[in-house]
Amino acid sequence: MDICYRPIGFMHCELVNSDMAPKFYTASEIRGTIEVLEPYGEGLAGLNEYDHIVVLFHFHRSEGFTLMQKRRGEGELKGVFSLCSPNRPNAIGMSILRLIRVEGNILYVDNVDLLDGTPILDIKPYKSQDYPKGE
Repeated sequence: MDICYRPIGFMHCELVNSDMAPKFYTASEIRGTIEVLEPYGEGLAGLNEYDHIVVLFHFHRSEGFTLMQKRRGEGELKGVFSLCSPNRPNAIGMSILRLIRVEGNILYVDNVDLLDGTPILDIKPYKSQDYPKGE
C-alpha cells in the first residue's frame, strides 16, 4: 500500500541547517512564518482563535533510519519511537508552535524547531483543554 501526501505549505525561518535547530520546540525562541499554499488558505478560517497549533511536517533532509538510535548521538541506544529523531521509518515530524497571528495565508509562529523550507503536511489547533483563546 502506498500512502502519498502533498505539502499544504512551507516553513520560512532563519534555521537553514540542523546544527542550528533547537532539538525540540519547547527549547526554541525562534520565530518564523508558515506559508500555506493558495488552494488551502480557506482552511485557516477560525485558526486565529487558538494560542498554539500542532504542525505535522516532513523531515525533508532525513536520510534513512535505524530502529535503535542514541539521543542526539549520545548515551544509551533507544528505540526510534521513543525519540524525536528525524531519522524515522516515515519521516514525519510534529511540533506545537505558538500562533502569533494569521494574515491571509501566512501564519506567524514562535517556538520554531523546523528548518527553512520544511514541507508542512497538516496544521491542527492545539487544544490542551479544548478551550479557544481567552477562555
